[in-house]
Amino acid sequence: MADRKQGGAAALRTRLAQVIWLAAVVCALFLAVGALLIALDANQDNALVKLVLDVADAVDLDVFSRDNGIFTFDGKDAATKSALANWGLGAIAYLVVGRIVERIVRP
Repeated sequence: MADRKQGGAAALRTRLAQVIWLAAVVCALFLAVGALLIALDANQDNALVKLVLDVADAVDLDVFSRDNGIFTFDGKDAATKSALANWGLGAIAYLVVGRIVERIVRP
C-alpha cells in the first residue's frame, strides 16, 4: 500500500514539474515573440500582435519591462532596443528559473 502512495506522489510531482516547465517555456515564448514583433515594427492594431504584446507586458514582472526594465535606452530605436534587451533577458530568466524549479519538484 505504501508503494502505491509513493508511486502516486511521484507521478503527481512529475506532472507538476512538467506543468511548471511548460508555463516557463510559454512565458519565455511570449517575451521572445513580443520582442521580435517590436523589432519588426509589426502592426500593433492587429489583434494577434496586440494579444502577444499584452501577454508579454503581463509576464515581464516589471523587472524586465520594456518601458522601465533593467536596460533603458535613449535615442533612435530606443523602444526596439529596450524590448530586445529586457524581454530577451526575461525570456532567458524564465527558462533558467523554470528549469531549476522543475528539477527541484521532479522526483
